[in-house]
Amino acid sequence: MSCRGKSYPKYRCSPPVTSSTRATLTNNDFSKGGDGGGPSECDDRYHKNSELIVALSTGWYADGSRCGHRIKITSTKTGRSVMAKVVDECDSMNGCDDEHDDQPPCRNNIVDASNAVWHALKLDIEVGEEDVTWSMA
Repeated sequence: MSCRGKSYPKYRCSPPVTSSTRATLTNNDFSKGGDGGGPSECDDRYHKNSELIVALSTGWYADGSRCGHRIKITSTKTGRSVMAKVVDECDSMNGCDDEHDDQPPCRNNIVDASNAVWHALKLDIEVGEEDVTWSMA
């Protein structure tokens, strides 16, 4: 897929989920008008960024089978952990359109988290990406 002159891969699969799955934490604005695009896939609504919520890459989202479930996220930098609810898919197959706020597809190892998750992990949102591990709670 090509966006703004740059080529991006599409991913159907993500790495296997283990008791300590390595991932990249990114930041998502789940509110209406935020950079998350449309409403969350799991419940067709927008969310406050003060909620402990995430979107998972397409493979980990697993056709919505993780919707409403909590995952445990641990920062490899701070060692802090937080429980967050899966409310959306970070689409690894589509992007660069209005529905995806003109953003490219997600990579296959993304936990796209609200501000509240970043704050709970004591991470700086301005950094943009941080290494984490996650598991089903």
